[in-house]
Amino acid sequence: MSNPLLSSFDTAFEMPPFSRITADHYEEAIEAALSEAKKEVQKIIENQASPSFANTIEALENSGDKLQRNSSILFNLNSAETSDELQKITQNISPKLSAFNSEVKQNSDLFKRVKKVYDQKDELNLNSEQQKLLHETYFDFVRRGVELEGDKKERFKEISIELSKLSLSFSENLLAETNDYELVITDESDLSGLPDDVKARAKELAMNKGNESAWIFTLQAPSYIPFMEYADNRVLREELYKAFMRKCFKGDERDNQELILKTIRLKAKLASLLGYATFAHYVLEQRMAESPDKVIDFSNDLLEKSLPKAKIEVEEIKDFIKANGEDITLERWDWSYYSEKLRKEKYELDDELVKPYFKLENVINGVFETAERLFGISFRLNDKLEVYHEDVQAYEVLNEEGKVVSIFLADFFPRDGKRGGAWMTSFRSQKYEGSNRIIPQVSIVCNFTPSSADHPSLLKFIEVETLFHEFGHALHGMLADTKYQSLSGTNVYWDFVELPSQIMENWCYEKECLDMFAMHHETGELIPADLVERIKKSSTYHEAYATVRQMSFGLLDMAWHSLSLEEANEIKDVGAFEEKAFAATALFPHVEGTNMSAQFSHIFAGGYAAGYYSYKWAEVLDADAFSVFKQNGVFDQKTAASFKENILSKGGTKHPMELYKKFRGQEPSPEALLKRAGLTS
Repeated sequence: MSNPLLSSFDTAFEMPPFSRITADHYEEAIEAALSEAKKEVQKIIENQASPSFANTIEALENSGDKLQRNSSILFNLNSAETSDELQKITQNISPKLSAFNSEVKQNSDLFKRVKKVYDQKDELNLNSEQQKLLHETYFDFVRRGVELEGDKKERFKEISIELSKLSLSFSENLLAETNDYELVITDESDLSGLPDDVKARAKELAMNKGNESAWIFTLQAPSYIPFMEYADNRVLREELYKAFMRKCFKGDERDNQELILKTIRLKAKLASLLGYATFAHYVLEQRMAESPDKVIDFSNDLLEKSLPKAKIEVEEIKDFIKANGEDITLERWDWSYYSEKLRKEKYELDDELVKPYFKLENVINGVFETAERLFGISFRLNDKLEVYHEDVQAYEVLNEEGKVVSIFLADFFPRDGKRGGAWMTSFRSQKYEGSNRIIPQVSIVCNFTPSSADHPSLLKFIEVETLFHEFGHALHGMLADTKYQSLSGTNVYWDFVELPSQIMENWCYEKECLDMFAMHHETGELIPADLVERIKKSSTYHEAYATVRQMSFGLLDMAWHSLSLEEANEIKDVGAFEEKAFAATALFPHVEGTNMSAQFSHIFAGGYAAGYYSYKWAEVLDADAFSVFKQNGVFDQKTAASFKENILSKGGTKHPMELYKKFRGQEPSPEALLKRAGLTS
């Protein structure tokens, strides 16, 4: 079979021809695309004409299209549908891509052309998007070490390559650890407290593995989370919790501790080469927060407001346990279990009461209708489009004139080849070629509880929020309308990228929105108004605890990435370092042998290094922005049009604060977030 990645795609909407791509196609195709990209860059360098925006900046922007296309397919599938073979290929390809990127951005002759254009920027009469592309291009070269001399430039390149390898190894270890563990239960009494659908899926998994007399639970979220929330057997909760929190922290061949130490030393060295005090200083220079000090101040301010209340919430659970006649010391593996019981008592609410109203198919239709009412787009299922797994559904996204503006892929269920969590990604970003808008190919990937023979896929409310969240990211990609791909969609400052995703979560709490899709899967009854009110009231339940937990992860991230080179080289013990970083936010004693850092893929493999704070940062933005919708109407067309025009369509074409102020009319205030979280009156 010929290699489909070597040529243009002849598929509908130029979707990747997944059914024709095999693992052995990638290396040949990416090597060929690398060679092509190198020739394109060399042509720019050798151009005898005086450097201009068109023949240098735009030419560079438009180079490497096939390389971008092929590598996106490889890396997306390595996250969502991987195999041992694909992981080996990715490990082999990744350093070559890093090397190429370093070679381009460190090429002195190419930089001379870029710099000459940049130095003339005030005379070039560029529009705002062209100005932003020129600015980003110039500083990308500088931040990739083009001005370094001799050995320092080569060392920067070596570090970039090594970091790409370490990131992949970290992810592969974590996926293998997650997939390997099984809690096999043979005594039905050990299932006490678990909902019927959870037990049914555990039974189905056991039967699929040839163990018909057992129930199997795993470390995948749809299995792990309900077990921790509902299983009455405390010993088994402890066992499962420790298995989860000891992933990649057991001193074996999948241990990530040495990878972490190598990573933070290399990042500190990279920052040092460029003259930055720490890697956090390097990263935050291109963020809304601007500096580590601002991040720390922001984090500590939220901690000051949430930690006292979080301690009260922990004491409330302890009192609840005593009131129920149980003589135990509250441990981490008890929190979800007793928290869920108290929530049910306080609000007459639990997941089992809510889930029947959130059948997955209905929620999908609901998020589509929400987008249609807000932004005038509709979704048409197309089962003829190529997909990479039978679970994946493909949709055409149409505007009000019926024109296809994007392709949307939805991949919702866990499997062995998929990493945990939920994320949005693209197989192709939006851009313009002349007057022709190249439509994006956007995907969201989740790990929801799948349906079984006897039970449909019913989502917990937090999973409904997750779907809306990732769909917000997808909207950012699908509604992008920028000339340049590198400024399109989610190619924005990292602490701004969560605004479109987090603001979408707000509609989950609005009865006007819920009435479009939240109906009982058996009776068809719309979700009752009093149940919606209880969901709203419970939304601040243990919000202080959740805030402290979130800030603890952000501060751990900042601790790892705010180390000077000398400090990074002195760190020897990952566990001890983490314990110290967590000390200010600890609400429970440390559990020996457990560790967050060893499985913290967001910061060691997922691009959130010195950026995990951005979730809370963006909550300030989303609460402030949604207050405009609350004031004008949650489906107010004028407000939605402004959000689409100034936020979703603009990508990274302007500084995010400028875009936000165009929508909001002012800078964001934290008051809306504090009020929503119940941390202020």
